[in-house]
Amino acid sequence: MAKRKQANKNGKTITFKMAKACVESMKDGKQRLNLAFKEIAKVPRCIQKLWDVEELNLSRNLISKLPNFIDKFTSLCALDLHSNYLEEIPVIICSLTNLQDLNLCNNRLTSLPPEVGQLSKLHTLSLGLNRLQALPSAVGALTELRSISLNDNLFRRFPSCLTKLGKLERSNLDRNPIDAQTPSMEPVKMTEHFHVVEGSFLCEDCQERIKAQRMSREEDSDEAGNADNDS
Repeated sequence: MAKRKQANKNGKTITFKMAKACVESMKDGKQRLNLAFKEIAKVPRCIQKLWDVEELNLSRNLISKLPNFIDKFTSLCALDLHSNYLEEIPVIICSLTNLQDLNLCNNRLTSLPPEVGQLSKLHTLSLGLNRLQALPSAVGALTELRSISLNDNLFRRFPSCLTKLGKLERSNLDRNPIDAQTPSMEPVKMTEHFHVVEGSFLCEDCQERIKAQRMSREEDSDEAGNADNDS
């Protein structure tokens, strides 16, 4: 997991005026409250007044706990909490029934509440760079799920609940200590899809990994070219 600065228990304060200025209008007409990189240790209570936004970005902060008032954001279709200090996700998250994208990458999660299975419209679930060893069986109820990332966790077995997800197109279990001696589960049938995403939307860990992969491919290409010249 990426090294980050020690969380400041108090963090910075966000007023309602500041929060309102962070509301962005998206091309599709949706409203996004973007509080990324604000050095906040707590989700500001004042943002409850902006409960009708469709997207909420709280990534790259110092947040260790989600407040109960998160259930007021019933219009949310995207919630980004990656690169914080979350150790658990509250049961109340099941109230976000319109949620389609949930990003919890790069936190300190050791488990998920079974209630996450009630997010029936979820398309993308990002859980990479945490401390998960298993998924609740309720994840198998996420019948609309298309993509799940579980890379860089502590899984020793393939999560059997994934085999129940008929619409799943992509899963990532890279860099998990999965026991090679464990009887393999029936593979999940998936069709790989690629999506173009602006680099600014990726966390630092993802950006560094992409750079490393590009450099590796360039080195392989150079070696192949030299081999052809030698021949």
